[in-house]
Amino acid sequence: MPFIYHRTVRFQDTDAAGVLYFANVLKICHEAYEESLEASGIILKEFFTNPSVAYPIIHANVDFFRPITCGDKLKIRLIPQKLNEEKFEIDYEIIIADLVASKALTRHACIDTATRHKKQLPNVMNKWIQQYKFVPIF
Repeated sequence: MPFIYHRTVRFQDTDAAGVLYFANVLKICHEAYEESLEASGIILKEFFTNPSVAYPIIHANVDFFRPITCGDKLKIRLIPQKLNEEKFEIDYEIIIADLVASKALTRHACIDTATRHKKQLPNVMNKWIQQYKFVPIF
């Protein structure tokens, strides 16, 4: 079942045209990612300061379908997917009033921080992926 994160667009998130600054979509998606980790029982302080493993973003993209402006109430739908033993990606849908305003994707690799080489995803991440992955309904 996807993770849902709610957020209001603030003035500081917008550009001179009054719409959400394009890079801030990824910032908001990362907030949703952090919230989903915490909701699954992961202690963020330990997760992001773990000296042995990291999950850098190796690819990101965003599509925009309608303007997102200050005061908009967003619902961010997050769905992780395991790609292989060392990589996962997260699909995001940014929804306003039941309409998809934007979609984003981030792809992550699991690496050993000492060697900077890829390593197998630990059980805690596999569990997180399983918790929020997409399950088709037939």
